Amino acid sequence: MKRLIQRPFRWEYTWLCLLVLLTLAMHFAIVNSPGELILDELHYVTDARSIIHGDGSARAEHPSLGKLFIVSGIKVFGDNPLGWRFFPIIFGVASIVFFYFICRRLAMSREAAYFATFLLTLENMTFVQASVAMLDVFTLTFMLACFWLYLRGSYLLAGVVAGLCAQTKLTGILIVLAILIHWLIVRRDRRWFFAGAVLLVPITFLELMPLFDYFIYGYPTNPIERIKTMLSLSSGLTFVSAAHPYMSRPWIWVLRPDIMPYWYQPNYLSAISFSVMVLIIPTVIYLIFKAVRGNAAGLFAISWFAGTYLVWIPLSIITNRISFVYYFYPTVGVICIGLGLGLSQLTGLWRTRKTGKLRWLAISVVTGYLVIHVAIFAILSPLSGFPWFWVPFLHT
Repeated sequence: MKRLIQRPFRWEYTWLCLLVLLTLAMHFAIVNSPGELILDELHYVTDARSIIHGDGSARAEHPSLGKLFIVSGIKVFGDNPLGWRFFPIIFGVASIVFFYFICRRLAMSREAAYFATFLLTLENMTFVQASVAMLDVFTLTFMLACFWLYLRGSYLLAGVVAGLCAQTKLTGILIVLAILIHWLIVRRDRRWFFAGAVLLVPITFLELMPLFDYFIYGYPTNPIERIKTMLSLSSGLTFVSAAHPYMSRPWIWVLRPDIMPYWYQPNYLSAISFSVMVLIIPTVIYLIFKAVRGNAAGLFAISWFAGTYLVWIPLSIITNRISFVYYFYPTVGVICIGLGLGLSQLTGLWRTRKTGKLRWLAISVVTGYLVIHVAIFAILSPLSGFPWFWVPFLHT
């Protein structure tokens, strides 16, 4: 009986499945609250309604694939909160699975991968972006799928997925930079396959754009003209011409807490969990140290960080294009990888030392940090607006 009970917990993916079920339960518990459109949902859901009615898209600054997912949700579940947010939730949960697979592909131990995935799952910005009908969650999920395929050596398929990633938002193309940096530094293998993968990114993007646009406009568009339009509309939003109260520069996101409210009661706050935010710079330094020593996770994480975050700094300076804190959303996984590696190292101390102050210090740091991380998630996330969530705390 003891062996039967223990068997499921020996399966590597048991804890991952529990995290997935927990995430789904939390998302669907709040999917109908609020019953109104949140922030940019006003743009994308309204646009989806226009597409469904045969009037095409008014949001020409973005490609069509992400919009089609929102349209599909409304067609399946109706024009209601479940229809608006169903596919963002599903993609958000899928991103957690891909993230764990990436950690394991980077030769991280099960323990380190569990820590990293747990931190990402209960990270406020990650949870919020997967709770609303915006395009960013689709971009992230395709990005993580592309990373996983690249790490397992499926270069050509990774190139196709990278093209799909850019079809959700143009900024999805940044993943090519992250992969290119890593390949040049670490791999430099199968050069023709890798070159073919890089070539497949624009081919996939250009060939599929007319098809996706056909479902929106009723006719295939000229992809070159569409790209010109998207770049023109996007470049016009600068710190000089725009007046958004929550626009911010990329370096602000890692230097101090930056909160962008999407909705109040319940609170949908685009804010990096403070337990992650305050450790961004130390964690990146730690990952650089690991990378210099040849650690696979450190090398890939630094390439990921450069391709999805550092690139925003020169872009912001050169183009003066407005940006928001949720642009850091694709990079949160990097910090969780570093934190997962660090926590795993600390747990190694209490396993190797049966007694002593160092052992108890390691136990206290790991346990305390995880409790703080969960508490911050509880305070920041939309779940905090529901009385049933606080009942156990009030009773204690």
